[in-house]
Amino acid sequence: MRMNYFSASPEGLAAMLGLQRYVHTADEDGELDDGLLALVYTRVSQINGCAYCIDMHTKDARKAGETEQRLYALSAWRETPFYTERERAALAWAEANTLIAGHGIDDALFEATRERFSEKGIADLTLAICTINAWNRLAISFAADAGSYRP
Repeated sequence: MRMNYFSASPEGLAAMLGLQRYVHTADEDGELDDGLLALVYTRVSQINGCAYCIDMHTKDARKAGETEQRLYALSAWRETPFYTERERAALAWAEANTLIAGHGIDDALFEATRERFSEKGIADLTLAICTINAWNRLAISFAADAGSYRP
């Protein structure tokens, strides 16, 4: 690791951890369960090329009961029958928000996501996507040690 960003900016990282805690605990209706979030976090980390976070979230996903088959196929989720319509909506929303520069979010995608999630669910899902994108940037910038995470 290039530097310990937790010790370099403890207040900033505490704020990020607070947002992540919120996302994992504010889900009163069960829209964003740990399994769904692990898929979203893994897919975003794949797009961003964050080895540390891919390692972390696939381990968390397996711990939450995710299958190897679904994890292996995640980068090609559109071409497989392994994911529910709700998971597909979350993955499409996650990809679009991660690749938002130059593309934006079109109304059709928003409406498709809205069919599967409440307004609060979409807002919280988007916060989760923002959080994992930020974690990816920190881990990549400071060369976090892939493989070191233990669930």
